[in-house]
Amino acid sequence: MGQDIFSLFQLQRKKLLCLIAITFALILAFQYFELPYGNFLLVQTSNSNSSSSFHVADSPSASEILYNNVTLLNQTNLEENPIENVNDTTSTTGLVSEPGRVESDGPGRYDNNTIGVNLTRDVQAIAPTYLTPPPTTLEYDGPGHYDNNTISMNLTREVQAIAPTYLTPPPTASPPIIVLLNDSEVTGSMNDERFKPLKDDVNVIESNSTITTVPKETKDSVVKVPEVTTISEMQKLLFQNYASYRSMRPRWSSTVDQELLQARSEIENAPVVTDVGNLHAPLYHNVSMFKRSYELMEKTLKVYVYREGAKPIMHLPYLLGIYASEGWFMRLMEVDKQFVTKDAKKAHLFYIPFSSRMLEETLYVANSHTFRNLRQYLNNYVDTIAAKHSFWNRTGGADHFFVACHDWAPMETDQRMANCLRSLCNADVKEGFVFGKDTSLPETYVRNAQNPTRGLGGKRISSRKTLAFYAGGIHGYVRPILLQHWENKDPDMKIFGILPHSKGNRNYIQYMKSSKYCICPKGYEVNSPRVVEAIVYECVPVIISDNFVPPFLEVLNWESFAVFVLEKDIPNLKSILLSIPRKRYLQMQMRVRKVQQHFLWHRSPVKYDIFHMILHSIWYNRVFTARTG
Repeated sequence: MGQDIFSLFQLQRKKLLCLIAITFALILAFQYFELPYGNFLLVQTSNSNSSSSFHVADSPSASEILYNNVTLLNQTNLEENPIENVNDTTSTTGLVSEPGRVESDGPGRYDNNTIGVNLTRDVQAIAPTYLTPPPTTLEYDGPGHYDNNTISMNLTREVQAIAPTYLTPPPTASPPIIVLLNDSEVTGSMNDERFKPLKDDVNVIESNSTITTVPKETKDSVVKVPEVTTISEMQKLLFQNYASYRSMRPRWSSTVDQELLQARSEIENAPVVTDVGNLHAPLYHNVSMFKRSYELMEKTLKVYVYREGAKPIMHLPYLLGIYASEGWFMRLMEVDKQFVTKDAKKAHLFYIPFSSRMLEETLYVANSHTFRNLRQYLNNYVDTIAAKHSFWNRTGGADHFFVACHDWAPMETDQRMANCLRSLCNADVKEGFVFGKDTSLPETYVRNAQNPTRGLGGKRISSRKTLAFYAGGIHGYVRPILLQHWENKDPDMKIFGILPHSKGNRNYIQYMKSSKYCICPKGYEVNSPRVVEAIVYECVPVIISDNFVPPFLEVLNWESFAVFVLEKDIPNLKSILLSIPRKRYLQMQMRVRKVQQHFLWHRSPVKYDIFHMILHSIWYNRVFTARTG
């Protein structure tokens, strides 16, 4: 009897050891396999005593990277430099008009709404087994929708066991990509300001997709994200990702891949140039590299524009209001003769011409508290072009791009379109902006479609008597703080709410034209059209928007012509501005005039204008993330 019991015990022990060995093997498989359809899987972990952390895809040898939680004031460099003599020249070229109505930047958009975090059963099933689940439960609220304030990643052994069947081992491992997330826990509830859906904490692949997909990879490399990422830190992250990140390896080779690699080599080894034309060298990180990259773009780049899709969401540019940037780019790109090609095999980039503004206006159901149908529309569109053409599946969308200015665009495009090169007005480090892949789109408020640059320029420096100016709607959390400290408190600080109505908004524009510094605080989101307005009216922009990625960061040295003030330093705003020496201010104001050419729309695009700069940002990121087949 005793011998039988002992034999049974031995048998059970062997089974247990086998189970442990299999589990350990699965863990190793997850850590060493690269996924062919993506590079990273974001996993938000709950911890009430610490800032957010996340796992990043990395090679097996990659070490853990830690960023300390620090809050730094990224003040303008106050170094004393000689003031360059410049000629003050401006352009007043206009654009072809098109009917449309002006969008208001005032309060009242999307308040007190909630949305669930969309997760599909399939993606949950393939979540890595080595994640530590938070001690919470998951409440299910319909297919693919979870509407509770906490999310559990508790997976059963049976579900974990099927995960390896989704994996296809590639020949090499993927370099790391750094993505910064919110400090808060993943929840399904919104803040009390506006309808602000959260990003999914896993990659969502819906079961009805026609695209061949696999889950994305993760690894136990945890990055501590600072509470605030300063502009200098953003630049470091950008250049770090250029050195390490690569998009998905193409499923088959193409000559365009070699052309992109050749372009990268030429840009990185660009000779130092002294004749830079009308480019002012101090405005750029490296004017020689920018000039060479721009020349190669003009010489090499070919863009294929998809014709699929119906108006008004697709192919209908909207040319007025605060979302005009996406409309003007669409209009100019679709009629372009220099870059657009009808032969997709020659294309380095593929443009998806949709309007995020028209998507919201056409499909959003008032008071529905969800944009699931908006996101699904874009998912379906990708399914359509992927089924009809081979281009999408060759790179998993890594050579596709779109230009979107609506606040919701980052969340609407975080599923099927997540691998695309995204040009976003809402360029927020804490909202999934991927350095080296995504680009920041300038938000331009076009009031007159016939001549959007009407009134360009401002008063000479001797006539700019006001130290700082702001006027606008009081929405979001930053602007009320600004007014609390500075509205009607100091004659040098012209800080107002909404100004009385005037024809053509003349009062507002005249204040900008006659002020030294123009305050650009965030509203509901990090972006604001005031940044470009300040440049247009030759007023030094003062950006108060933590974690906002300014446009064209890959080439422009923003600290050479703009001031960045942390939100927490609003009470010290005047002293910060007064601490800037006059010589430094004169230098910055001159550079604002010099950089102005990069932020102007023209009826027919001209060299270095905003159309070309937006396209160059996308080209530049593709060049530095492309891989060969």
